[in-house]
Amino acid sequence: MDPILLAWLRAQLGTATDEQDLASRYERLGRARAVAAEILAERRARLLAEPLRMTVDGVVTIDQTNNLAGLERQIAALEDLVAPDDPAPGDAGPDLVTAPLTPVRRTR
Repeated sequence: MDPILLAWLRAQLGTATDEQDLASRYERLGRARAVAAEILAERRARLLAEPLRMTVDGVVTIDQTNNLAGLERQIAALEDLVAPDDPAPGDAGPDLVTAPLTPVRRTR
């Protein structure tokens, strides 16, 4: 994986994210934005799988709702960010094919 892509992914996901995991996901998904979105969605799902708030009276309170809200904001903000491997504005992406249109003369 390109060092620029790796730096961008680490900026979005944190430095504790495994480089091998990022590389394998990038090979499978093909886009840095898709890799970041997948990892953030997994983190969100992990938070939702556990109770968001737990209280032991007089001892401790654990509240993960702010972490969930932060992840959801980060997922939403990912759409507005420019990834290093995004196509330049006006360039055709790999899924888009353009063809010139020519007029056709109809006769009967």
